[in-house]
Amino acid sequence: MIDLSKIKTYPISQRKNKFSIKDMIPLDSGIDLQNDDIRKIARLIVEAKQKDAKVILMIGGAVVKVGCSAILIDLIRRGIIDHIALNGGASIHDFEIAMIGETSEDVQNGLKDGTFGMATETLTYMNEALNTGYEKNEGYGLSIGRKVAELDFPHKRLNILYNAMIQNIPGTVHIAIGGDIIHQHPSCNGAALGKTSFIDFQRMIKTTTKLTDGVLLNVGSAVNLPEVFLKAITMVRNMGYDVKNFTTANFDFLNMYRARTRIVEWPKILGGQGFDIRENHTKTIPTLYKYILEMI
Repeated sequence: MIDLSKIKTYPISQRKNKFSIKDMIPLDSGIDLQNDDIRKIARLIVEAKQKDAKVILMIGGAVVKVGCSAILIDLIRRGIIDHIALNGGASIHDFEIAMIGETSEDVQNGLKDGTFGMATETLTYMNEALNTGYEKNEGYGLSIGRKVAELDFPHKRLNILYNAMIQNIPGTVHIAIGGDIIHQHPSCNGAALGKTSFIDFQRMIKTTTKLTDGVLLNVGSAVNLPEVFLKAITMVRNMGYDVKNFTTANFDFLNMYRARTRIVEWPKILGGQGFDIRENHTKTIPTLYKYILEMI
C-alpha cells in the first residue's frame, strides 16, 4: 500500500477561486430564454405538486459553481423540490460556498505542483463528517449538512445540503470512489464513503417508488447520476412498484450519451415524456425558476 501520510495540504485561505457568492445568480435575475419546453416542464412540475407527486432534482458540480444554488434552495424552501441528489463534486462546491463563500480552483496550475484539491479545511472537515456519519449509520448528504450546521459556517444559508436537512427532505450524494478531491487525504475512509453514499442510494430508491405522475430533472451530470437513476427505477419496478407516467428532463449544454438515453429516451417506455434542454445552466435554471413561480 502507498503511504498517504506523505500527502501535503495547505490552508484554503491561500487558494485562488474562480467563483464567489457575489457571482451567485439572484432570485430576481429576470433571465427568460422564452423556451416553450422549459415552460412545459415548469407546468408539469406544478401539476405534480398539485397531485402530491414527487419532484426529484439531480445536479452535477457545474450547477453549483456557476451560481445556481440560491435558486435551487428557494425551490426547496417553497416545497417544490422533494429530493435533491448531488454528485460528489457538487457536494464539495456546496460545502466550500458555505465555508468561505468561494469555490472552484485552478485545476491546471494545481496539477503542476500537486496542490490541486489539497486545501486542508475541505479535506479534513468533509472526511470528519463522513466518518461520523459512518459511525452513526447516516447518509452522506445528511452527514455533510450536519457538519455545516455544527461548524456554523458563515454562508450556511447558501448550502444546498444544509437546507435540505432543515427542510426535512432527502439531500443525497452519489459518489464514484477516487473521483473527488476529499479522497486524496489520509483521513478519507473508504468504508465511510461507501456506506454513507449507499445509504443515500437507498433513499433515492425510496423516493423513486413515489415518482408516478412526478418529475425527475437531471442538470449537469453526464454519467454518474443518470446511472444512479437507471438503477433506482429498475429496482423499484423489479420490486413490484408500478412507477410510470412520470416526466424526465435533461439540462446540459452538450449531447451526452448516458444522460440522453438514461434520462430522456429510455424512461418513455413507462409512459410520460422526456425533454432535452441544451443551453447553459446560468440561463436555463433561472428561466425554469421564473416560470414555476409565475404558475404557482
